[in-house]
Amino acid sequence: MTGERGPSDPSASRDLPDPPEDVIVDQASPDDRLDVLRVLDAAMLETDADAVDDRIAAGDALVARSTRTGGVVGALVAMRPDPDRLHVDAVAVRRARRGQGIGSALVAAAVRRGESDPAVEGVTAAFDADLAAFYEALGFAVDDGGAGEGRRVGRRSA
Repeated sequence: MTGERGPSDPSASRDLPDPPEDVIVDQASPDDRLDVLRVLDAAMLETDADAVDDRIAAGDALVARSTRTGGVVGALVAMRPDPDRLHVDAVAVRRARRGQGIGSALVAAAVRRGESDPAVEGVTAAFDADLAAFYEALGFAVDDGGAGEGRRVGRRSA
């Protein structure tokens, strides 16, 4: 996954988007911790710093980094609630970079990560109802069962 940019790997799902030309998606490192927390906080997502630390240590946190400045412009934190499932817990993009495909590239990278792990059977996400089209465009089957009021659940087989 490190340094994913440009044309996707031929073995990866063809229907998943690549990052914009000026962005690279990498596995988050401990040095990215503060940037990940800031991006998620700016998007008003509830975050637990200890949980983010754990996800970074487990390799289940991703960052979108500007190739021009090296700065983190987006972040994704996933968890493994079950051994066979990767769950997108939080994804956010800096306000100035929204609408450029960075969030889609982060989720696509998480899906590719799930596809490359033989233990993972599916990738899931829970999100606000207004994001249903975003996840559907990434191949997730979306429903409102078990998500709570105004929320949706999406699942994509790995």
